[in-house]
Amino acid sequence: MAATLASADPVLADFAEQVGAEGPVAVEGGRTRWLVGGAPPPDVRTVRAPAGIVEYAPEEMTVRVRAGTTVAELDAELSSRGQRTPLPDRGGTVGGALAVGENHPGLLGRGRVRSSLLQVRYVSADGVLVNGGGPTVKNVTGFDLPRLMVGSLGTLGLLAEVILRTEPNPAVSQWVVSDDADPFAVRHVLLRPGAVLWDGGRTWALLEGQADDVASERAAIAVHGTFTDGDGWPELPPHRWSLTPSGLRDIGAHATGRFVAVVGAGLVFAAEPQPSRILDPAARTVGERLKRNFDPDGRLNPGRDPAAR
Repeated sequence: MAATLASADPVLADFAEQVGAEGPVAVEGGRTRWLVGGAPPPDVRTVRAPAGIVEYAPEEMTVRVRAGTTVAELDAELSSRGQRTPLPDRGGTVGGALAVGENHPGLLGRGRVRSSLLQVRYVSADGVLVNGGGPTVKNVTGFDLPRLMVGSLGTLGLLAEVILRTEPNPAVSQWVVSDDADPFAVRHVLLRPGAVLWDGGRTWALLEGQADDVASERAAIAVHGTFTDGDGWPELPPHRWSLTPSGLRDIGAHATGRFVAVVGAGLVFAAEPQPSRILDPAARTVGERLKRNFDPDGRLNPGRDPAAR
């Protein structure tokens, strides 16, 4: 398990003091996903996580960043050195993206957010600053706190600072779009696309890699439709759905409004919330037990339920 920190960092110490050890408290970022998993009570005390990039080591492909930093600010710094992370930039903060567990639309190429998180520093329900994970995977043993925190909606601990793994930007990134292609056939023939998106009629594909590889992949998908150059992904609806591959094919039968599906990842952005699903009783029991162990009084981000997303 993680060890408590007698931190010499006054910024993190101040955040822990703000959270304290008594009374309900919610952490506030950009409020771009404020209602995911349920709304906190209107009178709950709110705090803001510290912001700023603490340490960036491009040669090690890691960045230490405060949870209140916007994803846009982090992206700008990494881009200046030709790198990126899997975090999505939809107007929110680093801590918010991790707490919600939202993956980038280009997750086929970038990977999942959970896999990029190497270390967390968070404030516990006791108001104590806690450290979990390590700056490199090989140095980590025991319980995987970082991955547990991803998607927990801040109900197990309030994120203060994280270390993320970065990756180089591809030499070439080219969006192409088609109105007559089968998105599932396109995904099948591409070796490692950055993204394959589909809205029920139009297909977008992000081809990434060396110039020769991108040209080869574009030729491979040409047999499945007529593609023209695109300028990026479409506007994404606000709600996220998680579906099986078979469910993804039938998404049009379930989503009454506009949707954009990430083919090959089981992720859908839809105009309306996903209908309630019955959670496996064993998973629910594990979740409730974790909550009791990490936050027995239910004071962290009250009103939120990760299982209700």
